[in-house]
Amino acid sequence: MRLHPALLAAALLLSGPALYAQTTPPAPAKAPEPPSFNKSVRLVVAADGSGDYRSVQEAVMAVRDFMQVEAVIFIKNGTYREKLLVPSQKTHITLLGESQRGVVISWGDYSGDADKHTTYTSSTVRVQGNDFRAENLTIENTAGRVGQAVALHVEGDRAQLRGCRLLGNQDTLFLATENSRQYYLDCYIEGTTDFIFGAATAVFERCVIHSKSDSYVTAASTTPRQAFGLVFFSCRLTAAPEAQKVYLGRPWRPHARTVFIGCELGAHIRPEGWHNWGNADNEKTAFYAEYQSKGPGAGSAGRVQWSRQLSAKQARQYTPARIFASSAPWLPAVRPAQP
Repeated sequence: MRLHPALLAAALLLSGPALYAQTTPPAPAKAPEPPSFNKSVRLVVAADGSGDYRSVQEAVMAVRDFMQVEAVIFIKNGTYREKLLVPSQKTHITLLGESQRGVVISWGDYSGDADKHTTYTSSTVRVQGNDFRAENLTIENTAGRVGQAVALHVEGDRAQLRGCRLLGNQDTLFLATENSRQYYLDCYIEGTTDFIFGAATAVFERCVIHSKSDSYVTAASTTPRQAFGLVFFSCRLTAAPEAQKVYLGRPWRPHARTVFIGCELGAHIRPEGWHNWGNADNEKTAFYAEYQSKGPGAGSAGRVQWSRQLSAKQARQYTPARIFASSAPWLPAVRPAQP
């Protein structure tokens, strides 16, 4: 039987799509989206409303909990009057300032104020989350010379500050916990009494440490379980004109460990160098040492007998890899954060 030409054409038209569907390869499957905690995040904070958020705290809280990759919060120039908390679940947070002096996070709580703050709650910025990073900004406590008033309080592990200014008086920088490793590079840190203090394992490299009055620079509370406490590499210790008799440190706890390596010490550093906090027993347990100090405050002849001058072999043990070694070794990243 022969089909009429019109019927044959209709049959071909009807069968065409089916034949086409059978011979065309299927579209490739869409790649699955990575989980949101593995996606890079970039938020902008601007006090004038031109960014994603007006306050730093709002931006921090907008980042997903337990991030596994860096979440960069770029902060435009301005003074941000806020008491900032980076909670423990906010990991891999980076605060990146537009300029070091142009971005200021500022607050003024102090121990014993009307709101009954203590040293532990007085901070302008408190960091509990791991892998925190701050660059190119200023953190200040504006309470004045009223006692303990912390600018930055860090509890999280693997914290890094680069090119930052930390401003205050007594207790400016609180290196809060023994399980915290912290790295400070090219920072300016000022204060009056014990203005770098706490139990963390912390390295300061190429920092300017500025004393504003006769008192003590450090007050470590290192535990007996720690091999290292506070270590200063190639730092400059400077002073205001009224600060002429300053100790390198005193032990907040008996096993305090503080070492200065290749640092330039101004004339304000006392010949004794170190103080026992009024307890001779601390001299048996504290570890205070220097290696190749230079400058008018570096003379070793007058140092207290219970402090140490390291040999070259001993000084070589002080490397970031050794200092920050643990069950989970860590070395601070060398790359800058991306704006």
